[in-house]
Amino acid sequence: MILLSNISLQFGGKYLYKDLNFKINAGDRFSLVGANGTGKSSLLKIISGEIQPETGKIFKQKNVSIGYLPQENVTHKGEKLLDEVTKALTDIITLRNKEEELSDSLSQTTLTEEEKLDYISQLGEVHHRLEELDSYSADAKVQKILTGLGFTENDFYRLTDEFSGGWQMRIALAKILVSQNDILLLDEPTNHLDLDSLEWLIDFLKSYKGALFIVSHDTHFVDEITNKTLEIYLGKFNTFKGNYAAYMQYKEERDKLLAEQYEQQQKKIKETERFIERFRYKATKAKQVQSRIKQLEKIELVSLPEETGKIKINFPEAPSSGKINIELINVSKSFNENNVFTNLNFEVARGDKIAFVGPNGAGKSTLAKILAGKTEIDSGERKIGHNTVISYFSQDIADTLNPELDLVETLEEIAPDKNPVYLRNLLGSFLFSGDDVFKKAGVLSGGEKNRVALAKIFLAQSNLIILDEPTNHLDYSSKMVLQKALYNFSGSLILVSHDIDFLRPIVNEVAYIRKGKLNLFPDGIDYFLTKRQELQEDEQTVKRNIKDSVNVSRKDQKRIEAELRQRKYEATKDHIKKIKMFETKIEELENKKKELEAELLNTDLYHNPELMRDKNTEFNKVKKELEDLIKEWEI
Repeated sequence: MILLSNISLQFGGKYLYKDLNFKINAGDRFSLVGANGTGKSSLLKIISGEIQPETGKIFKQKNVSIGYLPQENVTHKGEKLLDEVTKALTDIITLRNKEEELSDSLSQTTLTEEEKLDYISQLGEVHHRLEELDSYSADAKVQKILTGLGFTENDFYRLTDEFSGGWQMRIALAKILVSQNDILLLDEPTNHLDLDSLEWLIDFLKSYKGALFIVSHDTHFVDEITNKTLEIYLGKFNTFKGNYAAYMQYKEERDKLLAEQYEQQQKKIKETERFIERFRYKATKAKQVQSRIKQLEKIELVSLPEETGKIKINFPEAPSSGKINIELINVSKSFNENNVFTNLNFEVARGDKIAFVGPNGAGKSTLAKILAGKTEIDSGERKIGHNTVISYFSQDIADTLNPELDLVETLEEIAPDKNPVYLRNLLGSFLFSGDDVFKKAGVLSGGEKNRVALAKIFLAQSNLIILDEPTNHLDYSSKMVLQKALYNFSGSLILVSHDIDFLRPIVNEVAYIRKGKLNLFPDGIDYFLTKRQELQEDEQTVKRNIKDSVNVSRKDQKRIEAELRQRKYEATKDHIKKIKMFETKIEELENKKKELEAELLNTDLYHNPELMRDKNTEFNKVKKELEDLIKEWEI
């Protein structure tokens, strides 16, 4: 469907890729991977037409439509949510406008009968296309997608201006899913989702018929929905069959082999350099020295990619604390009329590593803020344990950075005794390299500020770390740095996250927050997912039982009607009666067809497009039924 031919792109005088070729076929489901700064997001922008490559061309098959979701900075204003997302039904809206235009034309009193029939024919084609696009269920589909992404029915009629940045990205995602594109280009689509909406999106994309091209650090997500991997590696495109897990297995083997080759080559280079240095001025060895120099010049160096995941950075040793780090006793919290928690009891013991999961709006972030002391409670008690020291990170904490300090100075504020090299390595593990570390905090994007705020947590002497969605705006390697550090952290931990693979090795307990209640599941994320699946299946069973009990009489009625039809058929096998039945039915349908033709020529009907559509659909149905019946009668 799309072919990239001899594509080149450079940034800051350095080529990210040069003269590369790549194609996306119908049904391809690609995960795009590569180290930070290799041009993953830029490639999506090239394919979508957002930016142009330095060289090369993009060939797109005729009528192929592309939906592109950028990673951030999307806003919607001036429309109610439902209206904004419905606007994405561009084909259906165009056809509905055409339908209205044709209906208006038909309402003219000066039309000849031939002109009327021409308009009716065009209207029939429009109605047929609307039926192909399933336009009658389109509005319901919009609502289903919005609900799946975590919006409530009350949200449907709120202005889009009222939604925060994360919800703005969900609106953008909803519009793309609604629009029925042939190719979806999604840049970190899971960043602002909760666990429920993430699982819904996975199910939706599994049944999506078009091609997928996805950048995501959520390995669980890409493993579930992709079957190919495109890697940007040392300025080249490498394609692999299989999902992300299969690619990682290959990558580990390749990187190990590459490291061995690099080590052997470096050893040989050093030996050669020592020989040259030792005998450079010895006349009897001059020929050999020149030969070795030429050998060095011809060597094709083995390159190793920058891998932030190999940087080993850990949290400071947690200060000793009491048995209980923090305890909530009969805590209640409301926002206006929204009651989040009532008489909640919860504690974090020394060494606990707990994940907060649950649907959006259930109170995960609110509970994290209560524990961190960042929001007041309405009633109850928040008790801090002996010598408990808390570090807290959330997506909005970046606003606390001093805009006048550069990134190294920002870290030196809380760790003045740390070696500057260590601080630069720490910043490097969070995707700040080279001169980036000397940027002022005030010029950073929201995602960059969040990464700096997260890096500051690594320097704090705390024994209870509370992190709210820490993996947003990280790439895979940086996420691995954070994951290893949290796994090795000797203190207690609260993690609000929907990233299952990130949570899996870290947490030993899951707090499922839903409808104002908190349920604890021991033994980590996999145990919780199993129990959650069982709970959902039990709920579905109850719903089916209720539905079956309501519909049982209806099923019996249908069975009886079917039996009566069968008996009637067996009682009327007589050939003559059958012919008469056919003739009678054909006559009825012919009369009905003439009746509908007359109605369609009635100018009063043109003022009612919906009725016009219904009559046209009925006419086509009668016409088809008549043609089928005549064929059967002739046999």
